[in-house]
Amino acid sequence: MHTVCRTLAGLVTALALVGCASQPETVTQLGHPSSLSRKKQPKRYLNIPMETAYSPPFSFPQGARSIDDALYAFAPAALEQLKPYFRKAGVAYPPREIALIAIKDERKMELWARDGDKFRLIRSYTIKAASGMRGPKLRQGDRQVPEGVYRISRLNPNSNYHLSMKVDYPNDFDLLHAEYDGRSDLGGDIFIHGKSVSAGCLAMGDAAIEELFVLAAHVGPENIRVIISPSDPRQRPLDASLPNLPSWTPELYERITREIFAVTQAKPPIKLAHSSNAYPLYRPAN
Repeated sequence: MHTVCRTLAGLVTALALVGCASQPETVTQLGHPSSLSRKKQPKRYLNIPMETAYSPPFSFPQGARSIDDALYAFAPAALEQLKPYFRKAGVAYPPREIALIAIKDERKMELWARDGDKFRLIRSYTIKAASGMRGPKLRQGDRQVPEGVYRISRLNPNSNYHLSMKVDYPNDFDLLHAEYDGRSDLGGDIFIHGKSVSAGCLAMGDAAIEELFVLAAHVGPENIRVIISPSDPRQRPLDASLPNLPSWTPELYERITREIFAVTQAKPPIKLAHSSNAYPLYRPAN
């Protein structure tokens, strides 16, 4: 009798194991059919659900990687680099909002973030490449990096430049002044991306774009502003009197200055009375 019971128990256990093995293991991923073929649940790299990562309202081509695929590949290392900066700044991760301030002549991008009322500087990045010169982008093919206050319109995990984030140039300000000037064919496809080559984009290098891409996915592009300035208005007022700049450049530079001061809580620079230079020296107010 005991032998029969042991035999029956063994058969039940074997059937149960077969039943579990026959159930397909699936991974809940956003917007990518190839995710269903994964055999293992990916490790969580953040103590928030993956569904908070931004996925656009369109499908990627068959065989392309999704945003969640990119996060699975790059988030662990990116967060290891980013989180100490957030802790030092006293800002929770992920923050509620971020601002990217790009200074063209210094080839520098500052990352500011906030989880409360005030933005705090998290860290700075070197811009590896940015084509063009001082002044806003006006038309297709001018190879200019735009100047203004922008948003991120989408994340691209399949960029030719590793990873990229699309800037919403031309925005309403650009379109309004193009109509006033009688300009058309303003160009587009302006990205913050990896690698170190640029044709109107901001090339950040692969390591930096991995951090920024992961951060943007966790924060949500709707909570990101991108401010691109020809120089740093905290050090010297932006000069709109240079030749070949559009007549509306003072309005643009006033808008850029106002946004940078609002994010950084900076005060207008103070002119040094003893300066005799053609372009007076300025310093931030205490």
